[in-house]
Amino acid sequence: MKVGIIGAGTMGSGIAQAFAQCDAVDKVYLCDIKQEFADGGFAKIKKQLDKRVAKGKMEQAAADGILGKIQTGLNDICTDADLIVEAALEDMKIKQDCFRNLQDNIVKNPDCIFASNTSSLSITEIGKGLSKPIVGMHFFNPAPVMKLVEVIAGMNTPKETVDKVKEISVALGKTPVQVNEAAGFVVNRILVPMINEGICVYAAGVSDIEGIDTAMKLGCNHPMGPLELGDYIGLDIVLAIMDVIYHETGDSKYRACPLLRKMVRGGHLGVKTGIGFYDYKDGKKVPTDKE
Repeated sequence: MKVGIIGAGTMGSGIAQAFAQCDAVDKVYLCDIKQEFADGGFAKIKKQLDKRVAKGKMEQAAADGILGKIQTGLNDICTDADLIVEAALEDMKIKQDCFRNLQDNIVKNPDCIFASNTSSLSITEIGKGLSKPIVGMHFFNPAPVMKLVEVIAGMNTPKETVDKVKEISVALGKTPVQVNEAAGFVVNRILVPMINEGICVYAAGVSDIEGIDTAMKLGCNHPMGPLELGDYIGLDIVLAIMDVIYHETGDSKYRACPLLRKMVRGGHLGVKTGIGFYDYKDGKKVPTDKE
């Protein structure tokens, strides 16, 4: 099986690694809008594998085999792909334009499956006006490690496509959960409003950053508190998902906290920018309200 991954950021590179580690996959095309972005995604994968080799968790030959399956480039290298997994920006127009170009101009395999890793957008809307159906294949970060894949059917997604994606997920060592299309699907519909509520609790002065995260870790046995998790996901992503759920449902309980919106406007997005609720600069992690 040949797989094209569209978008070489954190999620895209992780998904590419997950496929390259699968025996059923012969080739992985890791693509982005610039060669340097695709090469950057490849470098992230190599760094992760190098760490595993250094710790004795993987043989060098195995790491070399995984890397040897991956080819970087622009989207036009995906001509013979059997599966496309789009992991571009969480923007409806970008995703629609990407799929339209792939289907109309690039992919020549008539049996190719087109899947989106969207974390909240409508699969039906993404596929509107396209020549071939779209299916949701939502991985979780870090994709090579996390076991869940949400498989989402839009109104026009054939059952056989959904079933095939579930089979592929199992071959990757993942557990697929079929989800009816709804804003945020299952995990983000529950998780992201919890993060948003944690931000509201902090904005209201109920406790400090460490206090809120510690309370949820020790009181609910969560591995991360909501503010730390928001930083890890990216506060811009958290805001985008909240806005999608709010606009899709019209329910005020999904309205984004004003502090979240303010932080995104200020570029305080979390780990990816070095500062969010915690400051990650100089290799440290310090709550910003303790600086």
